[in-house]
Amino acid sequence: MGAQTDSDIQYRKLTEADIKEFAQVRIRQLRDEGATEEFDLAPSIEDFTARHLADGTFVAWLAIAEGRIIGTGAMSFVEKPPYFGCPNGRIGLLSSMYTDPAYRRRGIARKLLSHAVEEARSHGCGVVQVTASDMGVLLYTDFGFVKNHNFMQYKF
Repeated sequence: MGAQTDSDIQYRKLTEADIKEFAQVRIRQLRDEGATEEFDLAPSIEDFTARHLADGTFVAWLAIAEGRIIGTGAMSFVEKPPYFGCPNGRIGLLSSMYTDPAYRRRGIARKLLSHAVEEARSHGCGVVQVTASDMGVLLYTDFGFVKNHNFMQYKF
């Protein structure tokens, strides 16, 4: 692959036609983060993406180069009871932030993050939350995210 410029990369929203490829990129992301593959996750990702893309509670931005997805950034929109940190209760949950290793360190993730955060703002979200991988912490901190040490999880 030759050197590429930013003009060789297009940014656009995910469409229904992109769902299968998006699922494969998501799986590559999870592998890169050290996830253990216990089963085929693609059908679940495809189902989630199709349902929530259709109902407007999910949007993803794609970076496209050489005719394929080389970066992703997604936002899910949820609502919970209002609290002092988010008086309207509308929250953007950032996910699927990934850039193909061959394209890293070129500002792609920051552009995708900017698009995703703007989606949350336009949907009226009061805050954006993310569970950051080790690779993502610097990007999110530099963007203005602040760590919240209260996050806990219960797994079934």
